[in-house]
Order: sequence, then structure tokens, then C-alpha cells
Amino acid sequence: MPDSLISVAHVYKSVTDSSGTLTILRDIDFSLAAGETLAIVGASGSGKSTLLSIMAGLDTPSQGQVHLAGLNLFALSEDDRAQARAQHMGFVFQSFQLMANLTALENVMLPLELTGAQGIVATATAMLQRVGLGERLKHYPKVLSGGEQQRVALARAFVMKPQILLADEPTGSLDHATGETILNLMFELNQELGTTLVLVTHDARVAARCQRRLVIEAGQQVALPNESVLQDR
Repeated sequence: MPDSLISVAHVYKSVTDSSGTLTILRDIDFSLAAGETLAIVGASGSGKSTLLSIMAGLDTPSQGQVHLAGLNLFALSEDDRAQARAQHMGFVFQSFQLMANLTALENVMLPLELTGAQGIVATATAMLQRVGLGERLKHYPKVLSGGEQQRVALARAFVMKPQILLADEPTGSLDHATGETILNLMFELNQELGTTLVLVTHDARVAARCQRRLVIEAGQQVALPNESVLQDR
């Protein structure tokens, strides 16, 4: 699709060891336009996180291609893929992955520092205020609740104004109420910044928030009854 921000073209992923070959993904094929929201759903072990890693260029497919903003990710060197990630992508993980030795403000400043941006303290502060942590700027992750840590992670991801945000079970380690708060905030920022949002989840409640849904079973896209494989919601 010429207007797609990211396209996954007939992607396969297999690994081989002494016991034989295991196919993790088989012929995954879809495109997303700027601003769309997609839930990748399936049971544990279905291949969801592997697909997300391939979309990010962190894992290499056995076959197929991923195009991001006109770039063929796997025609690039590892350094160029890393640069494409930094330029176009943000990430949110179930385990937050904050730097324990940095304050909330320093965690959000870090990706800005790596780009050599100006005014990073003010920019990072404003984003933390946007996610409701204006009073927690100097706190370290160990004294923040799970929900607060995920807010820091959201601020760190969105402060770069990425074209696409990849989120792997972003509410998986949070209680229901806190998870709802994080989801609301994520979708609000998605709307405000026009970010394409891809959520990996096994939670139907989370998937229902997205415009589109990609169902994976045992590594394959699955067509739902009377619906297309990639469902518009």
C-alpha cells in the first residue's frame, strides 16, 4: 500500500536446533496507515511478541519483508535499522524497562539526549506533566508504583513523537483500574500526536479499544467467522 506507514509482507520465522525446525510465524501479511490502532491478539506462545520484534527490526524474519516509512528494514545494516527505530518508533513493555539509577525525569530525557535535542529538560518535564507525574520528576523507579512506572515509560516513548508505538502487553502487570488508566492515557496520546499504535495483548478488553485486530493462532493469521483476517473494528 503506497499510503501505509508500516507493512509486513509474507513474514515467516523459523528456528532450528537439534530437535528439528520450529515455525513460529507463517505468512503474516498486513499494512497499517498513519494514525491507525491495531491489536495483535492470541494465546501465550502464539508468536505475538516475535512478530512485534520483527516489526521493530529487532528480530530477523526467515522469509518476508517489513517496510517502515518507505524503508525496507531488512535491506538495512543493523546500525541503520537502529537509526530507523530511533527516528520512527517508540516502545512500551509490560516490565516498564526503566533505568533504575535514573529519576523519572532523567528516564524521559534519555532518548532526547541521544538525539542531541535542545531544551530537553523542559520537553521531558512537560511530557511527565501530561501523564500526571509533574510532582514525581525526581523520584526513582523503585519508589514509584507500577502504574506510575508505566506512565514514565509512556512519557519516554511519546516524548520523541514517534510515528509508530509498539506496546507489548502494556497493562499485563497492572491491576484492572490502573490498567484502564494507562490505556486511556495511551489512546489519548495516540490521538493527540497521530501516532500509529500497535498493541500486543491476550486481553479481549484491550483489543476492543483498537480500530483493527490481527488474530494469531500457532503462528498464523486466523480469519474470524464472517470477518476478514485483519478485522476493522
